[in-house]
Amino acid sequence: MHPKVVMKPYARKASVLWLGTRQRGKGAISTPSAALKLALYAAGGDTRRRGTNPPELIAAAHAGSFSLTLANELGEAGYSPRQIDTTATVTMENIAAAWTMTQIHLDVIATVPRVAECDFVDAALRAKANCPISRVLNANISMRAKLHNLLSL
Repeated sequence: MHPKVVMKPYARKASVLWLGTRQRGKGAISTPSAALKLALYAAGGDTRRRGTNPPELIAAAHAGSFSLTLANELGEAGYSPRQIDTTATVTMENIAAAWTMTQIHLDVIATVPRVAECDFVDAALRAKANCPISRVLNANISMRAKLHNLLSL
């Protein structure tokens, strides 16, 4: 087992400049890291527009956070994952005239040398429960975790 590393609290920022109404407006999102720099930003349900939107950003954050958490869980169990592919799908529903994130599905496929499938499933379930984004969201989070068989490579 690896010793626990104690990290100090930290904060990250993102900012959006929004112009107009929700239906007809548009905006740009930026982060200090410049990962997003005046990236086009629009309402989530408008699929005709280019750019990102809040549900897509939540999906990206959740997929990234889950992958890091799973890598950590596998590492703490003594395994060295080679690859973790996670797709997060956010479902938005208009409930009582308010858009609500009702479901997030995590689809993960991992390549982990010498891991028993039961150890992989346990690590994936721990990662789903312990992922910081999972813990902050008030939505039903489902998951399908698949171990990629190294023998078929």
